Amino acid sequence: MRTPATKLLPAFIAVIALVNQSCKGPAQKKDSKDTAAIEAAIPDSANFNSTVDGKKTHLYLLTNKNGVKAAITNYGGRVVSLLVPDKSGAFKDVVLGYDNVKSYQKKKEPFFGALIGRYGNRIGKGKFTLNGKQYQLDVNDSLNTLHGGFKGFNAQVWDAKQSDNHTLQLSYTSKDGEGGYPGNLNVKVTYTLQDDNSLKIDYSATADQPTVVNLTNHSYFNLNGAGNKTILDDSLKIDADKFTPVDNTLIPTGELKDVKGTPFDFTKFKTIGQDIDKQDEQLKNGKGYDHNFVLNKHTLSTSIATVKSPSTGIVLDVYTEEPGIQFYSGNFLTGKDTDGKGGVAYGHRSALCLETQHFPDSPNKPSFPSTTLNPGQTYHTTTIYKFSVSK
Repeated sequence: MRTPATKLLPAFIAVIALVNQSCKGPAQKKDSKDTAAIEAAIPDSANFNSTVDGKKTHLYLLTNKNGVKAAITNYGGRVVSLLVPDKSGAFKDVVLGYDNVKSYQKKKEPFFGALIGRYGNRIGKGKFTLNGKQYQLDVNDSLNTLHGGFKGFNAQVWDAKQSDNHTLQLSYTSKDGEGGYPGNLNVKVTYTLQDDNSLKIDYSATADQPTVVNLTNHSYFNLNGAGNKTILDDSLKIDADKFTPVDNTLIPTGELKDVKGTPFDFTKFKTIGQDIDKQDEQLKNGKGYDHNFVLNKHTLSTSIATVKSPSTGIVLDVYTEEPGIQFYSGNFLTGKDTDGKGGVAYGHRSALCLETQHFPDSPNKPSFPSTTLNPGQTYHTTTIYKFSVSK
């Protein structure tokens, strides 16, 4: 039912007040009378006020001058909602997630919006050797280790500090032996919602023993709005002439293969669905796209991947200092769960991930860029997800 325009004035005033108020603590509980479209997709922060492993969880709200909003919980450092304008000026929530912290704790939760570590992506057979010593990690993905193990950074409560409306600083100490990884690792991640409608993620870490580190964010994007049934009609471009083929357990073979002449050629825009169901061994292994692309030479000022929605006109550009990006086409989403935000089901290939990273299984592939972090060194990398509207 439409609300008469005269009745929207109080809600509009409430939104302006919310944007202008100090946001140095957890996001305030949303006024149930607020019917403005820009607020519709932000979950009730009260549903994120909980205690996990003896630590408090909250939902934090970032805003910029354009009305873009990012809701982030310190449980797993997860991007819960990200509201950006479409071509008509209406706001769309473009990331998948849940309305409460409890849903993020369920078994086989697909890492919605999470910070991933200590090692993003897979390590073959859950083993690697560093300085002559072999380490056995949690094996949580068939024969392999995925995204840090049984309880990676996605399932930890991070210490949070919100310094202003735009910035959320998260920190976590991963203890020696956690998940099987060596060394105490001190991690800091800063989310900044910038006025150019970009979400900047700065990662840093130090260790007291030699270890391996590969941090990323696992947001699932749908530029048509979270809950839309498909991303296959969206167009994608990736600035990568090569990718890393995988075996049937999704571990890289060690080869760098040319994308030219394969379904993995995204050097020019094409729809995600154009080649996804072709008869191809690599597509069969990944049940679609679930592969690391070897990025061409770039800097943080150069977009290395772009997604465009023909429906909403929303454009996502990805900037990173990392050498690779994992393009995942949501092949393992089933639509069986109906507890997505607003009670929706997230169906097969209803979202995509663009995870900036070093390569999967690098600790076991000497030819890949190194992921070793030694004492006295500082791991630092930045990734930016920037949103605009096609003209």
